[in-house]
Amino acid sequence: MQTPWYKEPWAYLVFILPISAVVAGITTLIIANTNPDTVVVDDYYKKGKSINQDIRKFKMAEKLGIRFNMHISDNEIVLIPTGIEKTFPVLNVNFYHSTLSHRDFDLKLTRDGNGHYRQQFDQDVNGKWRVSITPFDDKWRMQTIVALPQVQPTEFEMQY
Repeated sequence: MQTPWYKEPWAYLVFILPISAVVAGITTLIIANTNPDTVVVDDYYKKGKSINQDIRKFKMAEKLGIRFNMHISDNEIVLIPTGIEKTFPVLNVNFYHSTLSHRDFDLKLTRDGNGHYRQQFDQDVNGKWRVSITPFDDKWRMQTIVALPQVQPTEFEMQY
């Protein structure tokens, strides 16, 4: 007498492999759709084309001898000019998080009575950041990478 297929143990072994592959594929699809990767730069082609412009702005900052000591603590940023004596009415400071684009933010710094540029902010700045400084007229640009929070003031070093 012949036994029905569902009583054979080898039949389940044959069915379990393709079924587990289908379940794993559906699980992967659900995970990919519910947790998409964030795009740090939306228009990477346009950003890539603008690199040459940025390099000219970096070179201009070096040529002018612009330097700053940067201190960030207690949700306040202070930039102390250490290069040239030229003053700027407003400095634009952009914070770009290395992986989470929704944490990016911009600040406008003005001079205080000591000649330091300072501004308070409410954002959480723990982590690794790319910080860029440009003047109001956007003639030059400086950029560095910094890990926050920082203990002591650091020299704003150019990093392309």
